[in-house]
Amino acid sequence: MSTTLIICGVDEAGRGPLAGAVYAAAVILNPSKPILGLADSKVISEKKREHLAIQIKENALAWAIASCSAVEIDEINILQASLLAMKRAIEQLSIVPGQVLVDGLHCPNISIPAQGIVKGDSKVKEISAASILAKTARDHEMYQMHAMYPQYDFAKHKGYPTAQHLKLLAEHGASEIHRRSYAPVRRVLGL
Repeated sequence: MSTTLIICGVDEAGRGPLAGAVYAAAVILNPSKPILGLADSKVISEKKREHLAIQIKENALAWAIASCSAVEIDEINILQASLLAMKRAIEQLSIVPGQVLVDGLHCPNISIPAQGIVKGDSKVKEISAASILAKTARDHEMYQMHAMYPQYDFAKHKGYPTAQHLKLLAEHGASEIHRRSYAPVRRVLGL
């Protein structure tokens, strides 16, 4: 009987934006159903990410996506919120992995052996898959937020601190989903 170690890849999306939740995904790929084109979500076009996200969801042995809200980010800081979103995603998996590989230096507080891998999203297929799911889920949320708060143009910049976003933030003030602990938002709020 084979005792292949079940590896779960984990990554987050949305640490840098001034608005919205931070997302994390956990993915256990199926070795008998390889997915071509997996790479760091930041180097793939949005159209290709969407296509790959569907393939990952259809072919992976298990996957889960979780998030931490802007309010949680403000309460516990972005690093802790990223790790909490990762923990939530891992705990939602239908299969318990034998090892968790996380993009970056920090690992969430879980009972499964975990290892951080710098630039893991470009080195480990499972982490690449997780980066794609986290990014597409966060982008979808920002499109929904655009519908609720069209004055901020979230569909365009996804909450990142672009010149356009900073201009709109100054014009309209902070929305419910802006992260109050981030300096540009604090400035607008006079904190």
